[in-house]
Amino acid sequence: MSSQREVDLVQVKLGDHRSKALEAALIDEMDQRYSSGGPGPVESGSVDPPDGYFVLAMIDGEPVGCGGFRRLDSTKAEIKRMYVDPAGRGKGVGGQILRHLEDQARAAGYRESWLETGTLQPEAVSLYVSFDYSAVDPYGEFKEDPRSRCFMRALI
Repeated sequence: MSSQREVDLVQVKLGDHRSKALEAALIDEMDQRYSSGGPGPVESGSVDPPDGYFVLAMIDGEPVGCGGFRRLDSTKAEIKRMYVDPAGRGKGVGGQILRHLEDQARAAGYRESWLETGTLQPEAVSLYVSFDYSAVDPYGEFKEDPRSRCFMRALI
């Protein structure tokens, strides 16, 4: 049974040293899961306002997760770099980050939230399905990879 923890969500730039450490952990974990080098870099400025946003999740002053969004097109925000450190999992952190990103994307004028994950990330797929994300055709960096799973959700 998961226990919800008090999480502080702090807007930062992707280039923040705490963000970089979590991004490196994410890439390393994806490389281990998929044996493919992990995802490519996300341009730091693409997740800056007004078209984007990036946030750290903090528990007791320590970064335990992160996530952001960038402009996919004029109506769609794309969730990027959603990650919760293994030590922070099972505490509701991912859901709090996702809900916050959706709220920020809605406030920025986006009508839909899109994202890509994979079959070897069942906890991520479960989170997105629990938030009523619907499957869509693969797109983006891994659209040719049969393990890619893409989802979207209306924000309005």
